[in-house]
Amino acid sequence: MNNIDTSVLQLMIKSAAAHLKNNRKLIDDLNVFPVPDGDTGTNMSLTFSGATEMVFENEYDHSGKLLSALASASLRNARGNSGVILSQIIRGFAKALENKEILTVLDIKDAFISAKITAYRAVMKPTEGTILTVIREISEFAEQSFADFDDCCSFFKAIVDAGNKSLDNTPNLLPALKKAGVVDAGGKGLMTIIEGAYIALQSGNAVEPEDKTVSQTAKKAKSTDADIKFLYCTEFIINKNEARNISQFRTAIADKGDCMLVIDDEEIVKVHIHTNHPGFVLEQAIKLGELTNLKIDNMKYQHDERTDAEDLSKDESTDTEVKAEPSKKYGFAAVSAGEGLSEIFRSLGADQIIEGGQTMNPSTQDLLSAVEKIPAEVVFILPNNKNIILAADQVDALTDKTVFVVPTVNIPEGISALTAFDEGMDPDANLEAMKDFASLVKCGQVTFAARDTNLDGTEIKFGDCLAVCGKEISAVTQTPEDAVMALCEKMVDDESGVISIYYGEDISEDNANTLAENLQEKFPELDVSLIYGGQPVYFYIVSVE
Repeated sequence: MNNIDTSVLQLMIKSAAAHLKNNRKLIDDLNVFPVPDGDTGTNMSLTFSGATEMVFENEYDHSGKLLSALASASLRNARGNSGVILSQIIRGFAKALENKEILTVLDIKDAFISAKITAYRAVMKPTEGTILTVIREISEFAEQSFADFDDCCSFFKAIVDAGNKSLDNTPNLLPALKKAGVVDAGGKGLMTIIEGAYIALQSGNAVEPEDKTVSQTAKKAKSTDADIKFLYCTEFIINKNEARNISQFRTAIADKGDCMLVIDDEEIVKVHIHTNHPGFVLEQAIKLGELTNLKIDNMKYQHDERTDAEDLSKDESTDTEVKAEPSKKYGFAAVSAGEGLSEIFRSLGADQIIEGGQTMNPSTQDLLSAVEKIPAEVVFILPNNKNIILAADQVDALTDKTVFVVPTVNIPEGISALTAFDEGMDPDANLEAMKDFASLVKCGQVTFAARDTNLDGTEIKFGDCLAVCGKEISAVTQTPEDAVMALCEKMVDDESGVISIYYGEDISEDNANTLAENLQEKFPELDVSLIYGGQPVYFYIVSVE
């Protein structure tokens, strides 16, 4: 096989997609931490398989045009950091070959070099020992050795060998990989794609998919009238004086509603609460100072309007992307999983909720679709997950609207960032203010161990409760509530004033209330706020401010 024509290239792409799909679970399991969000294989497979399906809806008789279409579709289908980086590798590969109808050894060498350059440009702070290292060392091998090969098949075989050698070395470059005893998951995904393509090139037959579906488990819930326990979403700003302590105000209104946020920002206090007694809340607030930016919305009315709009949208849906003409200056799109959390974001002004988070990262296309539906000139995206930020960063180039990504890495940061928005400031100033507010939040999460492992000398068994704070597992416990207590002991300090507990869909209200009581007893000087989040996978999300 001296050269690669379009028909062979099509076979290689289909084979690569199937090989990646067949091995996605193996790649997922290379997660360093034993938490149930090791989704690198799934994200890469959704990215590549989705792009492949889009591309092969059409016919191509030119290799360069085929690869250009694959690159465009990969960007739109990109999910998670690994999917975005993969889309950039494909983009670079395609860029070098856009005018090529038949691919030679020289062309393939140029394509891998271009793929490396594009991938590194896409990442602000490249980390060695990752997929970036693998594509870089493949490109270096290709550049040094291409002249030794006369045919594409033997050159591809050598590239596979060089890539696997690089992959095997990733634990020596990244201590976290060595500690966990695994190779880099993104690098493994890349090599699985290249190996799948080589199998088709060498044998003339594509790898057959063992499983026809790649799905992400997401429980979708829709609120009903019965879910709305507190009718009025009440928001305002207090220009405070020294007449009363903020802690006393929080305590006074705490049992009058839920989803309470009281943000003390030096001269002002931002308040948000769902309540059936907005008058009582306002009376207590007036004791602190003058009120401005007052807004009280009937959430049942909002829910009915939203449901009617969603139903109408479904009835009128077509294959054409919905694009809303701007009717206001600013809009917001937030990523959220869990009906309670989503309602909080809506009540704080989010126009669109993109379902996703841990284990179910939305694609760039999902984020783009949400942005296009918002009737605003400027849209802020709150990813609320570190693995969604890169996908969100791609949206601005795909829309006529101006898009700002607030790099929130968890739900509490997203909530805090939204409370900082001030319509009177320009977009850049708002972005900085939202980032500043998000940085003030300490966040911990409680989930379960997805596998048996030994981490830093600690034995972890499948099903154990894990208290995760930042990039560390802070505690391994038998109950989610014990994990929350351990998190709070770690996060609370002399500057802390509020503990907010968002409990998930698998936690009973009784257990959550008992936990809140125990926390209040342990930290009597702090305000403890209990909020129903309804999030999957994570039993509790904890924030300390």
